[in-house]
Amino acid sequence: MRAPSNRRVHVVGCAAATPLAPTLEASFARAAAGEAGFRKITRCTVDCASDVVGEIPGWNPHALDFASEKDVHQWNAGFVLLTMAVCRDALRDAGLELTAETAPRTACLVGSALNGHDAYRVAVQALSAHGPNRVSPFLLPNLCGNVPAGKAGMLLGFTGPVFSPQGACASGNHAIGLGARLIRDGDCDFVLAGGVDMPILPELVHGFANMNATIKVRPGDRAWDNPARASRPFSSDRKGFVLAEGAGVLVLAADDAVAAHGLRPRAEVLGIGWTSDAHHFTRPHPPAIVRAMREALADAGLAPDDVQYVNAHATSTPQGDAVEVDCLREVFGARLARLPVSSSKSQIGHTLAAAAAIEAALTIEGMRRGILLPTINHVPDPALDGLDVVPNAARPQHHELALSNAFGFGGTNCCVVFRGE
Repeated sequence: MRAPSNRRVHVVGCAAATPLAPTLEASFARAAAGEAGFRKITRCTVDCASDVVGEIPGWNPHALDFASEKDVHQWNAGFVLLTMAVCRDALRDAGLELTAETAPRTACLVGSALNGHDAYRVAVQALSAHGPNRVSPFLLPNLCGNVPAGKAGMLLGFTGPVFSPQGACASGNHAIGLGARLIRDGDCDFVLAGGVDMPILPELVHGFANMNATIKVRPGDRAWDNPARASRPFSSDRKGFVLAEGAGVLVLAADDAVAAHGLRPRAEVLGIGWTSDAHHFTRPHPPAIVRAMREALADAGLAPDDVQYVNAHATSTPQGDAVEVDCLREVFGARLARLPVSSSKSQIGHTLAAAAAIEAALTIEGMRRGILLPTINHVPDPALDGLDVVPNAARPQHHELALSNAFGFGGTNCCVVFRGE
């Protein structure tokens, strides 16, 4: 194998569809205004108290200009068309033209935690009601994790590697890390890297509720009359995450390709740290989380004191948030009290595989604008005393070195360090 090229990797474009808005620009504006994207579920009917979710407002695949009614019918796994739309937005944001030169040098890595469960649900219903001949021949492609990236390639024209990093809720960061390595080593010049999930289905809503992962909003809870208050990471009354749908994609580019094609770098991918727990399929394991953060800093060539902001994984579960804070204390020591640490999930909920990619895009946009996004709905928890969570309102502050954390089921951890440009 040839030696790595050791090229620097820049972020030249970002796009996202979130519960706040179907675009990154609008999502950031609402996040900076301290708003949340939660409401009572409309995608389906459920009979449980975990019925506050994050749905992409206005998302309608029938309105996509590249998808016919036949396409929408055949590609009924929501993550396929959503990935295509967000990848197109990301390329447009980057200003990257796919030509005979650039297309073969462009890869697409979009991870998903749950893949095409909605298409499988339709097939099961068709089989039960109408028999085997009514099961769609498109079922299996709709279930394949790599197909959304492949379909994005068919729409947009890139012909580099396409696959789906499967790292559960850390998938978005895994995609960024793998994409950065592909560029660093010279395999590609450009990578569309991110994550996607559309999990608002009855079985999944009930499954998360029954494992006590998602918040159950009952009378007396402060979200009962206002769903926007349901997600409250680091708060004394946090009760679980808000299940949400979304997608996020970053366009990564090699330093020489940025100059050659007149692209504008937004940030640099400085360091990646990835570990696994070998501990438990859902409970976080502090030693592995600490090691992931430290390896990301070491890969970036930074000391803990260099970091100016942390976008935390912080899902709003009692144990998960407490463990992450303990791990941050282990890495940053006494300085943690002066280090802003906020959670985008307070505003967008937990979009599973999309979470890390969306949070990376929001973090990069925050560095560009000099804004620290807040942790909204915050009520101080004495057990987490001394933590600056940027409570309840965005804060103007110049910062250019940020750590973004992501952890997932199965004991997978991936942390990324970005430098704003």
